[in-house]
Amino acid sequence: MRRKVTNRNIAKPDSVYNVERVSKFINYMMWDGKKVAAEKAVYGALDIIKAKLGTDPLEVFDNALKNAAPMIEVRSRRIGGANYQVPREVRPDRRNALAMRWLKEAARAKKGVPIAQKLADEIMLAANNEGTAVKKRQDTHKMAESNKAFAHFAW
Repeated sequence: MRRKVTNRNIAKPDSVYNVERVSKFINYMMWDGKKVAAEKAVYGALDIIKAKLGTDPLEVFDNALKNAAPMIEVRSRRIGGANYQVPREVRPDRRNALAMRWLKEAARAKKGVPIAQKLADEIMLAANNEGTAVKKRQDTHKMAESNKAFAHFAW
């Protein structure tokens, strides 16, 4: 069993919504230490969501994170000269990290519009169980399902 990590850095709540998840996502969006640019992108995306849907953007963001977060993933395990893809349950902190990373990568992969618009579109799609980040989660679950025969190799 893994030892408990004692020095986990906890992000401080953000200045606008006063929520840790948003500040963590801002940190994920940051490139080359440009936090102000990342804040503009994330807050701009949340403003676009509020304008388009007329609902609380934090609820939409939480829904998107929940829908993009994988419950199970495959980990490579070498046994007797062969590598097996062993399905494993995902820890809650890694689950959120993967969801945020997949949302960020899906937004950055789109071309031709400002990042705030791309991010808002991806968050709204993920909140409706659609989009690239949710497809990534479904592919991960499908891979784990197809390798269920190797679950007895879990450590």
